[in-house]
Amino acid sequence: MRPATGGHLAMLAFSALVAGSFALGSRAANDIDPLVMTAARFWIASAVLAALAVALGKWDNRVFRAPWRFVLLSGIISTYFVSMFEGLKTAPPISTSAVFTLTPIIAAGFGWLLLRQRLTGRMMVALAIGGVGALWVIFRADLQAALAFDVGRGEFIFFWGCVAHALYTPLIAKLKRGENTLAFACMTLLGGAILTSIYGAREIIATDWSQLPRIVWITLLYISIFASASSFVLLQFAATRLPSAKVMAYTYLTPTWVICWQLALGSPPPPTLILIGIALTIFALILLLRDDDAPKAAAIPA
Repeated sequence: MRPATGGHLAMLAFSALVAGSFALGSRAANDIDPLVMTAARFWIASAVLAALAVALGKWDNRVFRAPWRFVLLSGIISTYFVSMFEGLKTAPPISTSAVFTLTPIIAAGFGWLLLRQRLTGRMMVALAIGGVGALWVIFRADLQAALAFDVGRGEFIFFWGCVAHALYTPLIAKLKRGENTLAFACMTLLGGAILTSIYGAREIIATDWSQLPRIVWITLLYISIFASASSFVLLQFAATRLPSAKVMAYTYLTPTWVICWQLALGSPPPPTLILIGIALTIFALILLLRDDDAPKAAAIPA
C-alpha cells in the first residue's frame, strides 16, 4: 500500500469517528463542565494508548527527548476540545461540525508558514468552495443571517478551537522526530491530561461523578477511546504522509457523518436547504483529494 493511500484511509476513519463526538457531545455538553470532560477523556485515552503501545512492543523512549514539544501540542489540542464542548452547549451539532470544516483553509495557511507546503490553483478553488458550503450550514441556510454575519455564540467559540486544531496538524509533522506514532500520540494526550487537570482542578473536585447522567458516561467513553485515542493515532499517521491541507480536507465529510450519526440516534433530518452546503463541502473534498503530482505519461520519441 502506498503511504498516501494509508493516509487517506486513516483520515476517512478519522472523519467518521470525530463526527460521533459532535453528535454525542451535544447531548452531554450541558451536564458536565468542558474542562472536566476534556481532562477525563485525556486521562482515559492516554492510558489506553500507553497500554496498547506496551502490549504491542511499540513503546518508543525517544518520545522523552524534547518534552516541550508535547507541552506545546497538548496545549493547542486541549484548546480545541474545550472549545468544542463549550460551543456545543448552545450550537447544534451540524452547525458546529460545519465550523470544523473551515480548518482546511486555516491549515493550508499554517502548512505554508511552517512547512512551506504550497497550494495549487485547484486546491485554492476547492478550499473556497468548501468554505462557502461551511458558511451556508453555519448560517443555517439563512441569507439574511449570513449578510448580517449573525454567528451564534457557540459557533464563534468553537471557531477559535478550530484555529488551534489547524495549527496542530502541521506542527505534528514539524515536531515529530521519527518516534512511533502510538507513543507520540500517548505523550500528547498525557500532556493534555496534565494541563487540563491543573487548569480545571477546581471544577474537577466540584464535580459529583456519581450523579452524572448515563449519556455523559457513554459520551466520555466514546470520545476517550474512539474520538481521542483512535483519532489521535489516525491523524498523526496521516499527517506524516499527506500535506496539511489534504489531511484537513477530510473534515469536509464531518457534517455528512454527523447527519448520519443523528439519524441513527433518532434525530430528525436537517432542512433540505442545509444539504446544499453539505453538497458543496463534499465537492470540495473531491477536488482537494485529486493528485496534482500524478506522473504524466512519458512522451513517445519520434
